[in-house]
Amino acid sequence: MAKLDIQKIRQDFPILDQYVNDEPLVYLDNAATTQKPNQVLTCLSDYYHQDNANVHRGVHTLAERATHEYEAAREKLRAFIKAKSTKEVLFTRGTTTGLNWLARFAEEVLQPGDEVVVSIMEHHSNIIPWQQACRKTGAKLVYVYLKDGQLDMLDLENKISDKTKFVSLAHVSNVLGCINPIKKAALLAHQHGAYMVVDGAQSVPHMSIDVQDLDCDFLAFSGHKMLGPTGIGVLYGKEELLNQMSPVEFGGEMIDFVYEQEATWKELPWKFEAGTPNIADAIALGAAVDYLENLGMDNIHAYEQELVRYVLPKLQAIEGVTIYGPQDASERSGVIAFNIAGLHPHDAATALDYEGVAVRAGHHCAQPLINHLGISSAARASFYIYNTKEDCDKLVEAIIKTKEFFNGTLKIR
Repeated sequence: MAKLDIQKIRQDFPILDQYVNDEPLVYLDNAATTQKPNQVLTCLSDYYHQDNANVHRGVHTLAERATHEYEAAREKLRAFIKAKSTKEVLFTRGTTTGLNWLARFAEEVLQPGDEVVVSIMEHHSNIIPWQQACRKTGAKLVYVYLKDGQLDMLDLENKISDKTKFVSLAHVSNVLGCINPIKKAALLAHQHGAYMVVDGAQSVPHMSIDVQDLDCDFLAFSGHKMLGPTGIGVLYGKEELLNQMSPVEFGGEMIDFVYEQEATWKELPWKFEAGTPNIADAIALGAAVDYLENLGMDNIHAYEQELVRYVLPKLQAIEGVTIYGPQDASERSGVIAFNIAGLHPHDAATALDYEGVAVRAGHHCAQPLINHLGISSAARASFYIYNTKEDCDKLVEAIIKTKEFFNGTLKIR
């Protein structure tokens, strides 16, 4: 694997070159959203300056250029996740939209007594749609719990049964940072005739993904967490399953023929993309894929692992700091949720912001997990390719300063 030139990479992200509260910005809220490189910003600008037109509808030059770029972006995403066909790549508004579409599909499939299996660590967007689908159909929502800060695989094996129709899991937890064994989960689901759904919001931006190797039936992810714009994402689904699904929205673009009393739909993927799509952001997401592919996803994952191996022991050494999730750096992603004893996470995040360090604080749209952990909220630092070991040191120093300010002299174990 090639060694990344992080300082050169940082030059592509102009937003990082600023001061916050008179301190150099250390951006560690990447699990919420990532910053955008110049290449993506330029792509957006170029589209609107040169190629702005509706897709699939016109034969004039601008329309043909826009259509070509839009569908080229779809092909880039197909290759990025190693799907068989562009028919399996649907543009959405993001992970939440994709999971909601699948829950609507579930409403057509589920019967009273059926079960949907999720884990206690799921983001709300991978819980609430399933709650609604189960409520409407009489199915039951079943939770898998944790062991040593990770998914309890024995509990998963025990919870999946012939009653299970859907298993929906985060590939990477946005709080615990653990990487779930999706391939094993998919095998278990398929042994019982269930569909395997994956929330890839925290995995697709950070590691190489092969949907065929994982053998997941569906995978949803968001562009803004992988250097792309907000408001664009992807739902992958196996072609035969997408053909079984009904469209969620109806109107222009997704129709084949419309008669007075009925209509027929276009083939995949356009069957699911009603109305004028988010053309510019889809094309810019393609530029983000180009950027990531140029760096190499294995290189990105290895670098993030290097950062975690560097910073995790330093955080674990601070007395009164509790780290959630796996305590072994090799078992986690670049997401580290923590609390400082005696200090509310919002106060901690505010204090860190005074030092120029941007972290997230709250329940992270994972209230069932937060409740399960016996806490009200947590602070969270999350890393990406433009972060450095100096950023890690600044985080540790800022936590120490915060503790000294609120609690007096700090003791290091």
